[in-house]
Amino acid sequence: MRAIVYSATGGTDVIGLSDDVAEPVVGSDDALVEVAFAGLNRADILERRGMYTVPAGAVPTPGMEYSGIVRAVGERVTTVEPGDRVCGLVVSGAHAVRLAANAGTLSKIPSGVSLRDAAAIPEAFMTAHDALFGRAAFALGESVVVHAVGSSVGLAATGLARAAGGVAIGTSRSPGKLERAKEHGLDYGFVLDDKWVGRVHAATNGRGADVILDFVGAPMLEDNLRALAQRGRIVQIGAMGGSAAKIDLAALMGKRAALHGTVLRSRPLEEKVALAKLFSRALLPMFERGDLKAEIDAVFPLDRMAEAHAHMEADKNFGKILIEIAAET
Repeated sequence: MRAIVYSATGGTDVIGLSDDVAEPVVGSDDALVEVAFAGLNRADILERRGMYTVPAGAVPTPGMEYSGIVRAVGERVTTVEPGDRVCGLVVSGAHAVRLAANAGTLSKIPSGVSLRDAAAIPEAFMTAHDALFGRAAFALGESVVVHAVGSSVGLAATGLARAAGGVAIGTSRSPGKLERAKEHGLDYGFVLDDKWVGRVHAATNGRGADVILDFVGAPMLEDNLRALAQRGRIVQIGAMGGSAAKIDLAALMGKRAALHGTVLRSRPLEEKVALAKLFSRALLPMFERGDLKAEIDAVFPLDRMAEAHAHMEADKNFGKILIEIAAET
């Protein structure tokens, strides 16, 4: 089977394309999916560098997000059948022409959504929805600061906050990304410099942000607490800048604030199935109606995976980077 392989940990030169990767094993609760498009995510970059611990059950092929067509199902599967167009998340294996996934984690793609667009949705919108509503209990009229707002998850969170009647405040080191994020419902965009905390307070009439979604980690924690409103919630989605941080407990207690951590990839199967069901019921119909939009930055063919990695590492992307694996049918 044709799939991406890493010869070692390191730079983009360790990325290879092999035609001799073992076919996926389809269990009684699984579906065999012919992959049309796959997403490229920061976790793929970190895994290649040797900076990310892959959860148990992973196969050697990287890739955690995909869209495609079901070609076969296990004997106990009743929720999907061959020919269904599906999308979803896997622990690994999406950067290949075929993958096996537990059928409960699959979401059927609505007729008005293409396979290309569907591949850009699961990781960004499941992560953003879970962080914003599942962890932070974001409510009507509240404000949220979204760091790295030009990322696929950042744009997803912005769109979801807008749909929920909230105020979306984004930060980025790129003024151009802040301007473009307005198309996704961004109300205020601030360059991430030493004045962003004061600008957040000014935009919220001195109150501070009700919710902060952070991907950077340790370097941001002190300022995040300063930017937070009373009873505010910080959700730590990533730690690209480092994970070991000191926290001012007096500031946290004084604001009666909460700090939540979240990760999707290592969650137990039953939680992933529940997330997929919620995603299918609550989010996918919004794409079919045009209420939500996934921003696609670029599409690379499978044999140019190294270029896709380099594009993301250079922080050039606005939204999702996709890998085209099979012609859309």
